[in-house]
Parts: sequence; C-alpha cells; structure tokens
Amino acid sequence: MLRQQLQNLQESHRQMMGEELSGLNVKDLQNLENQLEMSLRSVRIKKDQLLMDEIEELNRKRNLIHHENVELYKKVNLIHQENVELSKKVYGTRNVNDTSRNTLLTNGQGIEEDSNVPVRLQLSQPQQQSYEPPARATNLGLQLH
Repeated sequence: MLRQQLQNLQESHRQMMGEELSGLNVKDLQNLENQLEMSLRSVRIKKDQLLMDEIEELNRKRNLIHHENVELYKKVNLIHQENVELSKKVYGTRNVNDTSRNTLLTNGQGIEEDSNVPVRLQLSQPQQQSYEPPARATNLGLQLH
C-alpha cells in the first residue's frame, strides 16, 4: 500500500513538472493546470508578503538612519555655535562674521539652522602635499649617519 502511494506521488510529481502527460485526457490536464495555477498563486502571495516585509524593514532602518542623521546634524550645529562663540572670545567681534562665513562642510554647503536639510558626506582621496625642507634647518644636536 505504501509502495502504491509512493508511486502515485512520484507520478503526480512528474506530471506537475510537465513530464509524462501523454496518458492524461483533457479533463485531467485542466485539473492539473488549475492545481498548478493555485500553487503558483500561493507562491506569488508568499513572495509578495516576503517582499512587503523586507520593504517595511528597510523603511524602518531608513527612518532610524534619518533620525541619527538629524541628531548628528544637530551636533554639528552645536559644535559650529561653540566654535563661533570661541572665535568671539579669541578674536573679539572683528572676525566672527568671517569665521562663520568660512565654516563650510566639505561639499561646499554652509551649516544652517534647518535640521531637515540632509548633510551629504563624501569620501575623497587625500591630496598629495609636497614637503620641502626649510632652507635652514634647526640643529637639535642629534645627528644620524
């Protein structure tokens, strides 16, 4: 009995895979087609659900990163304000406007009070700096040969 069930399952599996269909009549083929369509519909529903879950998770992560970005932007603004205040203390009021005008991010955008403006960070290659020894070097008393 188990062997017969195994043979029936194997035959059904082969038919679902599109093999050994020659012995089936039109009604059997229609039933097989309907069964395959229902199975395909279930697979698509499962796939759609997985994609929706993944999109939801990515949106959640995006919101967390956006929140972190806003917090970091606030910290940058706070540090900027502290720098302006330190410049006032060090240089007086004569250079404060120059200092705040010259405080720019690496992409050329100024730091503003609006926390909804995203800060764009980019990686860049370090620039080569040529080192020229001074014409008259200071002798520190240590000579290497």
